[in-house]
Amino acid sequence: MPSPDSVQESALTSPRSKITPERAQELYTAVLDLLRESGYESLTMEGVASRTRCGKSTLYRQWGSKPELVVAALHGTRRMLLSHIDTGTLAGDLREAARAIGEGSGRDTPLMHALSHAALQSPELLCALREALILPEIAAIDTMVRRAQARGEIAADLPGAEYVAAQLLGVMRARPLLEGRYADAAYLSRFVEKAILPGLGLTADTPEP
Repeated sequence: MPSPDSVQESALTSPRSKITPERAQELYTAVLDLLRESGYESLTMEGVASRTRCGKSTLYRQWGSKPELVVAALHGTRRMLLSHIDTGTLAGDLREAARAIGEGSGRDTPLMHALSHAALQSPELLCALREALILPEIAAIDTMVRRAQARGEIAADLPGAEYVAAQLLGVMRARPLLEGRYADAAYLSRFVEKAILPGLGLTADTPEP
């Protein structure tokens, strides 16, 4: 009977089998679900194969290793959560962003926590994590701020403007550690009203469009 190492080696040198985009999405979803449930260290190719009823050799042929599969899952499920938001005012944009981020915090926060330690040991994994969950949101929030500066809502040289994304995304990550609860939509909405808007010179009662 071949050893696990020989199975993996033969899988890596074999031609990759074709997996449909739909099947790939099922596999990616299972990988991320397992990461949320048990963390990166507990994730195994065997566990993914069992969850998805996919042959372990197929996973090795297609992705080669656990890190490669996780990177592919992050890239393959990348989404633009905030890019569509444009209410006409910065206050309105940030309120909508708080709601959207808060609604996904129960899904995204456990995933970031599960991958954080491993990502610090793997530049490729860290890059995939940033590209999938962090950079798109930073870019969207920075765009909201630049639009507000162009409209004259806030000064172009306002010192706090460059830290808006760090505030909103940082508190989402920090609240579970500080209070043992996710930063849900209600919490992030209060955070925007009480912490971010005043720092930008926008009052908490700035009307929504």
